[in-house]
Formats: sequence, structure tokens, C-alpha cells
Amino acid sequence: MTLDLSHIDAWVFDLDDTLYPPEQGVLGLIQKRINAFMVAAVGLPEDEAKVLQRQFLNEHGTTLAGLMANYAVDADKFLHEVHDVPLDSLEPNPRLVEIIAALPGRKYVLTNGARYHAARVLEKIGLTPVMDGVFAIEDMDLTPKPAPATFRRFIERFDIDPKRAVFFEDTPRNLQPAKGMGMSTVLIGTPEQFAMHGGPVGDWVDATATDLLDFLTPYALKDAA
Repeated sequence: MTLDLSHIDAWVFDLDDTLYPPEQGVLGLIQKRINAFMVAAVGLPEDEAKVLQRQFLNEHGTTLAGLMANYAVDADKFLHEVHDVPLDSLEPNPRLVEIIAALPGRKYVLTNGARYHAARVLEKIGLTPVMDGVFAIEDMDLTPKPAPATFRRFIERFDIDPKRAVFFEDTPRNLQPAKGMGMSTVLIGTPEQFAMHGGPVGDWVDATATDLLDFLTPYALKDAA
């Protein structure tokens, strides 16, 4: 789907399952760590802990936010333990690096993940030198997307005009507050993935794409021409 982005000067990207495809399995490894942490933290059998974790995710935006609202947990310990996963399956993507670098304007990552995790992933993909800033869960005061206050804090931190920004994300509900602020919005993935990540897809989504690189390439080439 083609979207008029000629006015954009700030390109904002979610991290996991957006800047790399879900098939590379990083989130699956993180999920296993989250499940183990949940079992230890809440003292429930694994199957019941998984149900509660999904409830926390739906109601609070992240498992950590749900745990903090209901249990005494060490946030730093959680963030380190669940994100300290091997990245052997994550592949460098020089073509994506080239295309994002060619986009006109500044580039940012807006992620509910930890700074430590974002830094490792960007380094592995090759995007570290391309990004102008990263806004992670610590920068959100542990209040994750889709909280509107988190988006306001993000645009204030980097002096972004939301009407000149576009946000790429794999979770439908996380695009709604961005659209409400005036951002253009692009949902990355397949209908099956959207359903898993908190559908439905509403009119706050301007465009959808199964592959970020394919979607971005015409915009980078247009600017280069």
C-alpha cells in the first residue's frame, strides 16, 4: 500500500518483530524467559502463569507493568533476565540499513524493550549508526506503549512534530495513540500476527505491509532520485 510520506522528517520504528522478521525467533526466546520469571514471581503453575502473563500484557501493555501493579518485583532484575537472550538467530541486514539511512530526516526506535536489549539488537542488525535516538522502557518510566503519556514524552524528548512523523509497529493498538497525535501509521506483519499482538486493526492504521524493507524501499529511492 502506497502512503504519501513526502512531508515526513521523523521516521519512528518499533524494535522487535518490526526491524527484523518474527521468523528469526528473538521474541520467542524472550517469551520463554518471561514465562520462567512469571512462575517464580507469582508462584503459580506454568500454564496458569502463562494465562496471567497474557492478561497482564493485554491490560497493562507489558508483563512488567502488570507485575509491578500486582506484585513486589525488581524491575531491573526483570528487564535484565528476560532480555539477556542469545541473538545468534538474528541476521545482519545491510540492505535495510542502506534503505533506512537513505530516508530523508531523523530516525528513532520506540520500544517497550530494555535499553540493553535495543542496543544489542540494533548492533546485530547493523542499524546502530543509522539511528538518531532510542526511547526504551526505562525512558518511559516503565509505562509502556500504548500509554499516550509515553508518546508525549517521546516526542518532547526528541523535539518531534507528530504531524511530520511516521510510526512503524507490529502491534495494532500501539499505533492508535500515535495516530491520535497526528502521526502517520504503518502496521508491519500479517493478519495472523496482528491478531496475536492485540488486534483488531482500526482506522488509526494508515497502511499495512508484510515486510518493512519492501515498504520503505520506494521512499528511499524516491529521495535518492
